[in-house]
Amino acid sequence: MSTKDFIEKDYYKVLGVPKDATEAEIKKAYRKLAREYHPDANKGNAQAEERFKEISEAHDVLGDPKKRKEYDEARALFGNGGFRPGPGAGGTFNFDLGDLFGGQGGAGGFGGGLGDVFGGLFNRGTAGTRTQPRRGQDVETEATLSFTEAIEGATVPLRMTSQAPCKACSGTGDKNGTPRVCPTCVGTGQVARGSGGGFSLTDPCPDCRGRGLIAENPCDVCRGSGRAQSSRTMQVRIPAGVQDGQRIRLRGKGAPGQRGGPAGDLYVVVHVKEHPVFGRRGDNLTVTVPVTFAEAALGGEIRVPTLGGPPVTLKLPPGTPNGRTLRARGKGAVRKDGTRGDLLVTVEVSVPKDLSGKARDALEAYREATAGENPRAELFEAAKGA
Repeated sequence: MSTKDFIEKDYYKVLGVPKDATEAEIKKAYRKLAREYHPDANKGNAQAEERFKEISEAHDVLGDPKKRKEYDEARALFGNGGFRPGPGAGGTFNFDLGDLFGGQGGAGGFGGGLGDVFGGLFNRGTAGTRTQPRRGQDVETEATLSFTEAIEGATVPLRMTSQAPCKACSGTGDKNGTPRVCPTCVGTGQVARGSGGGFSLTDPCPDCRGRGLIAENPCDVCRGSGRAQSSRTMQVRIPAGVQDGQRIRLRGKGAPGQRGGPAGDLYVVVHVKEHPVFGRRGDNLTVTVPVTFAEAALGGEIRVPTLGGPPVTLKLPPGTPNGRTLRARGKGAVRKDGTRGDLLVTVEVSVPKDLSGKARDALEAYREATAGENPRAELFEAAKGA
């Protein structure tokens, strides 16, 4: 892909979001598309796999505020037919093109990022750039946890698919393991082309496709690229206290690097199942506990279940209204500092459907004893004054 094609690549269109989309909108669009086109859900579908790569590439840029800003500036500078000088022209940019892809192998085959592509713009050559170590790509996957696992933490197996050195040829791209240096780019992986006005741009070498090496006997598996799809299952520790939809970064657990470069990072999007009893509000857990009318009116002590621990006893004050929330400290979710939130207990007065004769008589006596009280009197007074 040429420099011009790359600059004109519309990542916003890939994710289906407007150019002024918020970070939340970009994240939501990415998750929806990634779930739809993930290789695990489309086994053997090459088109879905390619679409997934495009989606991941777009999110890698637009999901990072710094990269997104630099991408927008690069498109504004180069996307409409050439170089337009602005503040800082004459050999100095006011943004760093080389950091746009953070050394992650770039997008669309630009292994060294935009810095490699535009490195020769002002006759500053980049010979030898392709021989440098390259960081592996970041990989994103998903994990589904039970409510308890999310609160307490868990180790889960994750199956990941990413680019890795081809095992059949040991990453050389050649059946015999002896590729030769590309004579066109002399091993740099790039060729220069003039763009007029004394400027020159660099493109990936068309003969070696940017590798700097040519396989005389191309590997049947990777077809001479030296890279192939690799699937692996690894045990990953999910920290305690994660929330539904949270994106966790595990450094160095992504795709392997090239030429001795470090591995990329693994991002895990966590999905948490609902619990039949407990809910969650930030670092606090929630539970609704039914109480009898007598307990609410007269007060007393009630036993309340906790998640994964023994029940706690809470004091119910006399005259407790329906919907009041009590607090059991330290019985909630784990915070980042290792402490725990609280368990918020909401009282719900239970009204019996069937009454024994004795219970009915007692309630009739209570009604007679409180016949002069009208709990709705203040409601009508307030309505008149409004």
